[in-house]
Amino acid sequence: MASTYTTNIRLTKQGDGDNANTWGEILNNVLSLVDQAVGSYTTITVGATSSVALTENQGSADQASSAILEIAGTVGGAHTSIFVYLPAGAAKTYAIKNAVSANTTASDAVILRVAGQTQNVTIPTGGVGYFFTNGTSVDTLNATGFSAITTTQADARYVGLTGTQTITGAKAFTSTVTITGGAVMTSTATFTGSVLVSAPVNVNTVTLTDAASIVPSFDAGNTFVVTLGGNRTLAAPTSANIGQTGSIRIIQDATGSRTLSYNSAYQFVSGSAPTMDTSAGAQSILVFSCRSATTIDAVMLHDFK
Repeated sequence: MASTYTTNIRLTKQGDGDNANTWGEILNNVLSLVDQAVGSYTTITVGATSSVALTENQGSADQASSAILEIAGTVGGAHTSIFVYLPAGAAKTYAIKNAVSANTTASDAVILRVAGQTQNVTIPTGGVGYFFTNGTSVDTLNATGFSAITTTQADARYVGLTGTQTITGAKAFTSTVTITGGAVMTSTATFTGSVLVSAPVNVNTVTLTDAASIVPSFDAGNTFVVTLGGNRTLAAPTSANIGQTGSIRIIQDATGSRTLSYNSAYQFVSGSAPTMDTSAGAQSILVFSCRSATTIDAVMLHDFK
């Protein structure tokens, strides 16, 4: 009987009576191929073509039998995606690292697919994952998502993030982003579309330093509070942004009778500075809107009891 080959990693199966005096050599080759399937690390280079089919050889070393694959090279330019094809009809597991150097946009994708099929899995940029195929389709350990098989190196555009994450550099999110926990932004966040907030918006209140000249810094917040300990002047704010709105709560100390004058940056109705309640402990609110960085429209609300 002639020699045949196993289905999944194509090992030689000797026929009865075949390979007299050479069976040991063939057996050693089989052991080497098993070693490759269990523990070898193979680099697959992509780039110039739109697809790369893993080599599959009967009875000899190939790429498709490897245990660990590193996808390297460059994606982009002539092609917006590179398909990496696995052998049809062969079941196997793979550990895969995406080390492609130019896979930096949503359209430059590395896609894992079984030859002749249309179902596929996108491999995240910089991601390390575990994949399996039944010879027809390919999946990750989590068939309904990608979060279970990625590391902190993976691209946040493609994965579900759990725990504390730090995202550096520019990231473009082209569909809905859902945050189920707290989000802390320590620098400017720019939204170019509508922002829908379906829960309370809690605004931090900034306490201003009481001094002869009180200087609010508008880049510190939108809501401010100060307790007057003497006759004061409200200085022009620093870092005012056009369209910024907010309020300054002004509280009389236990003595009261404290007056507040205003820098010329503040513009009031009819050009008249407001008179506030000066009784001990009285509270007034100066509501403002920045017409420009140097012009602050304001109105005083007082007599809160």
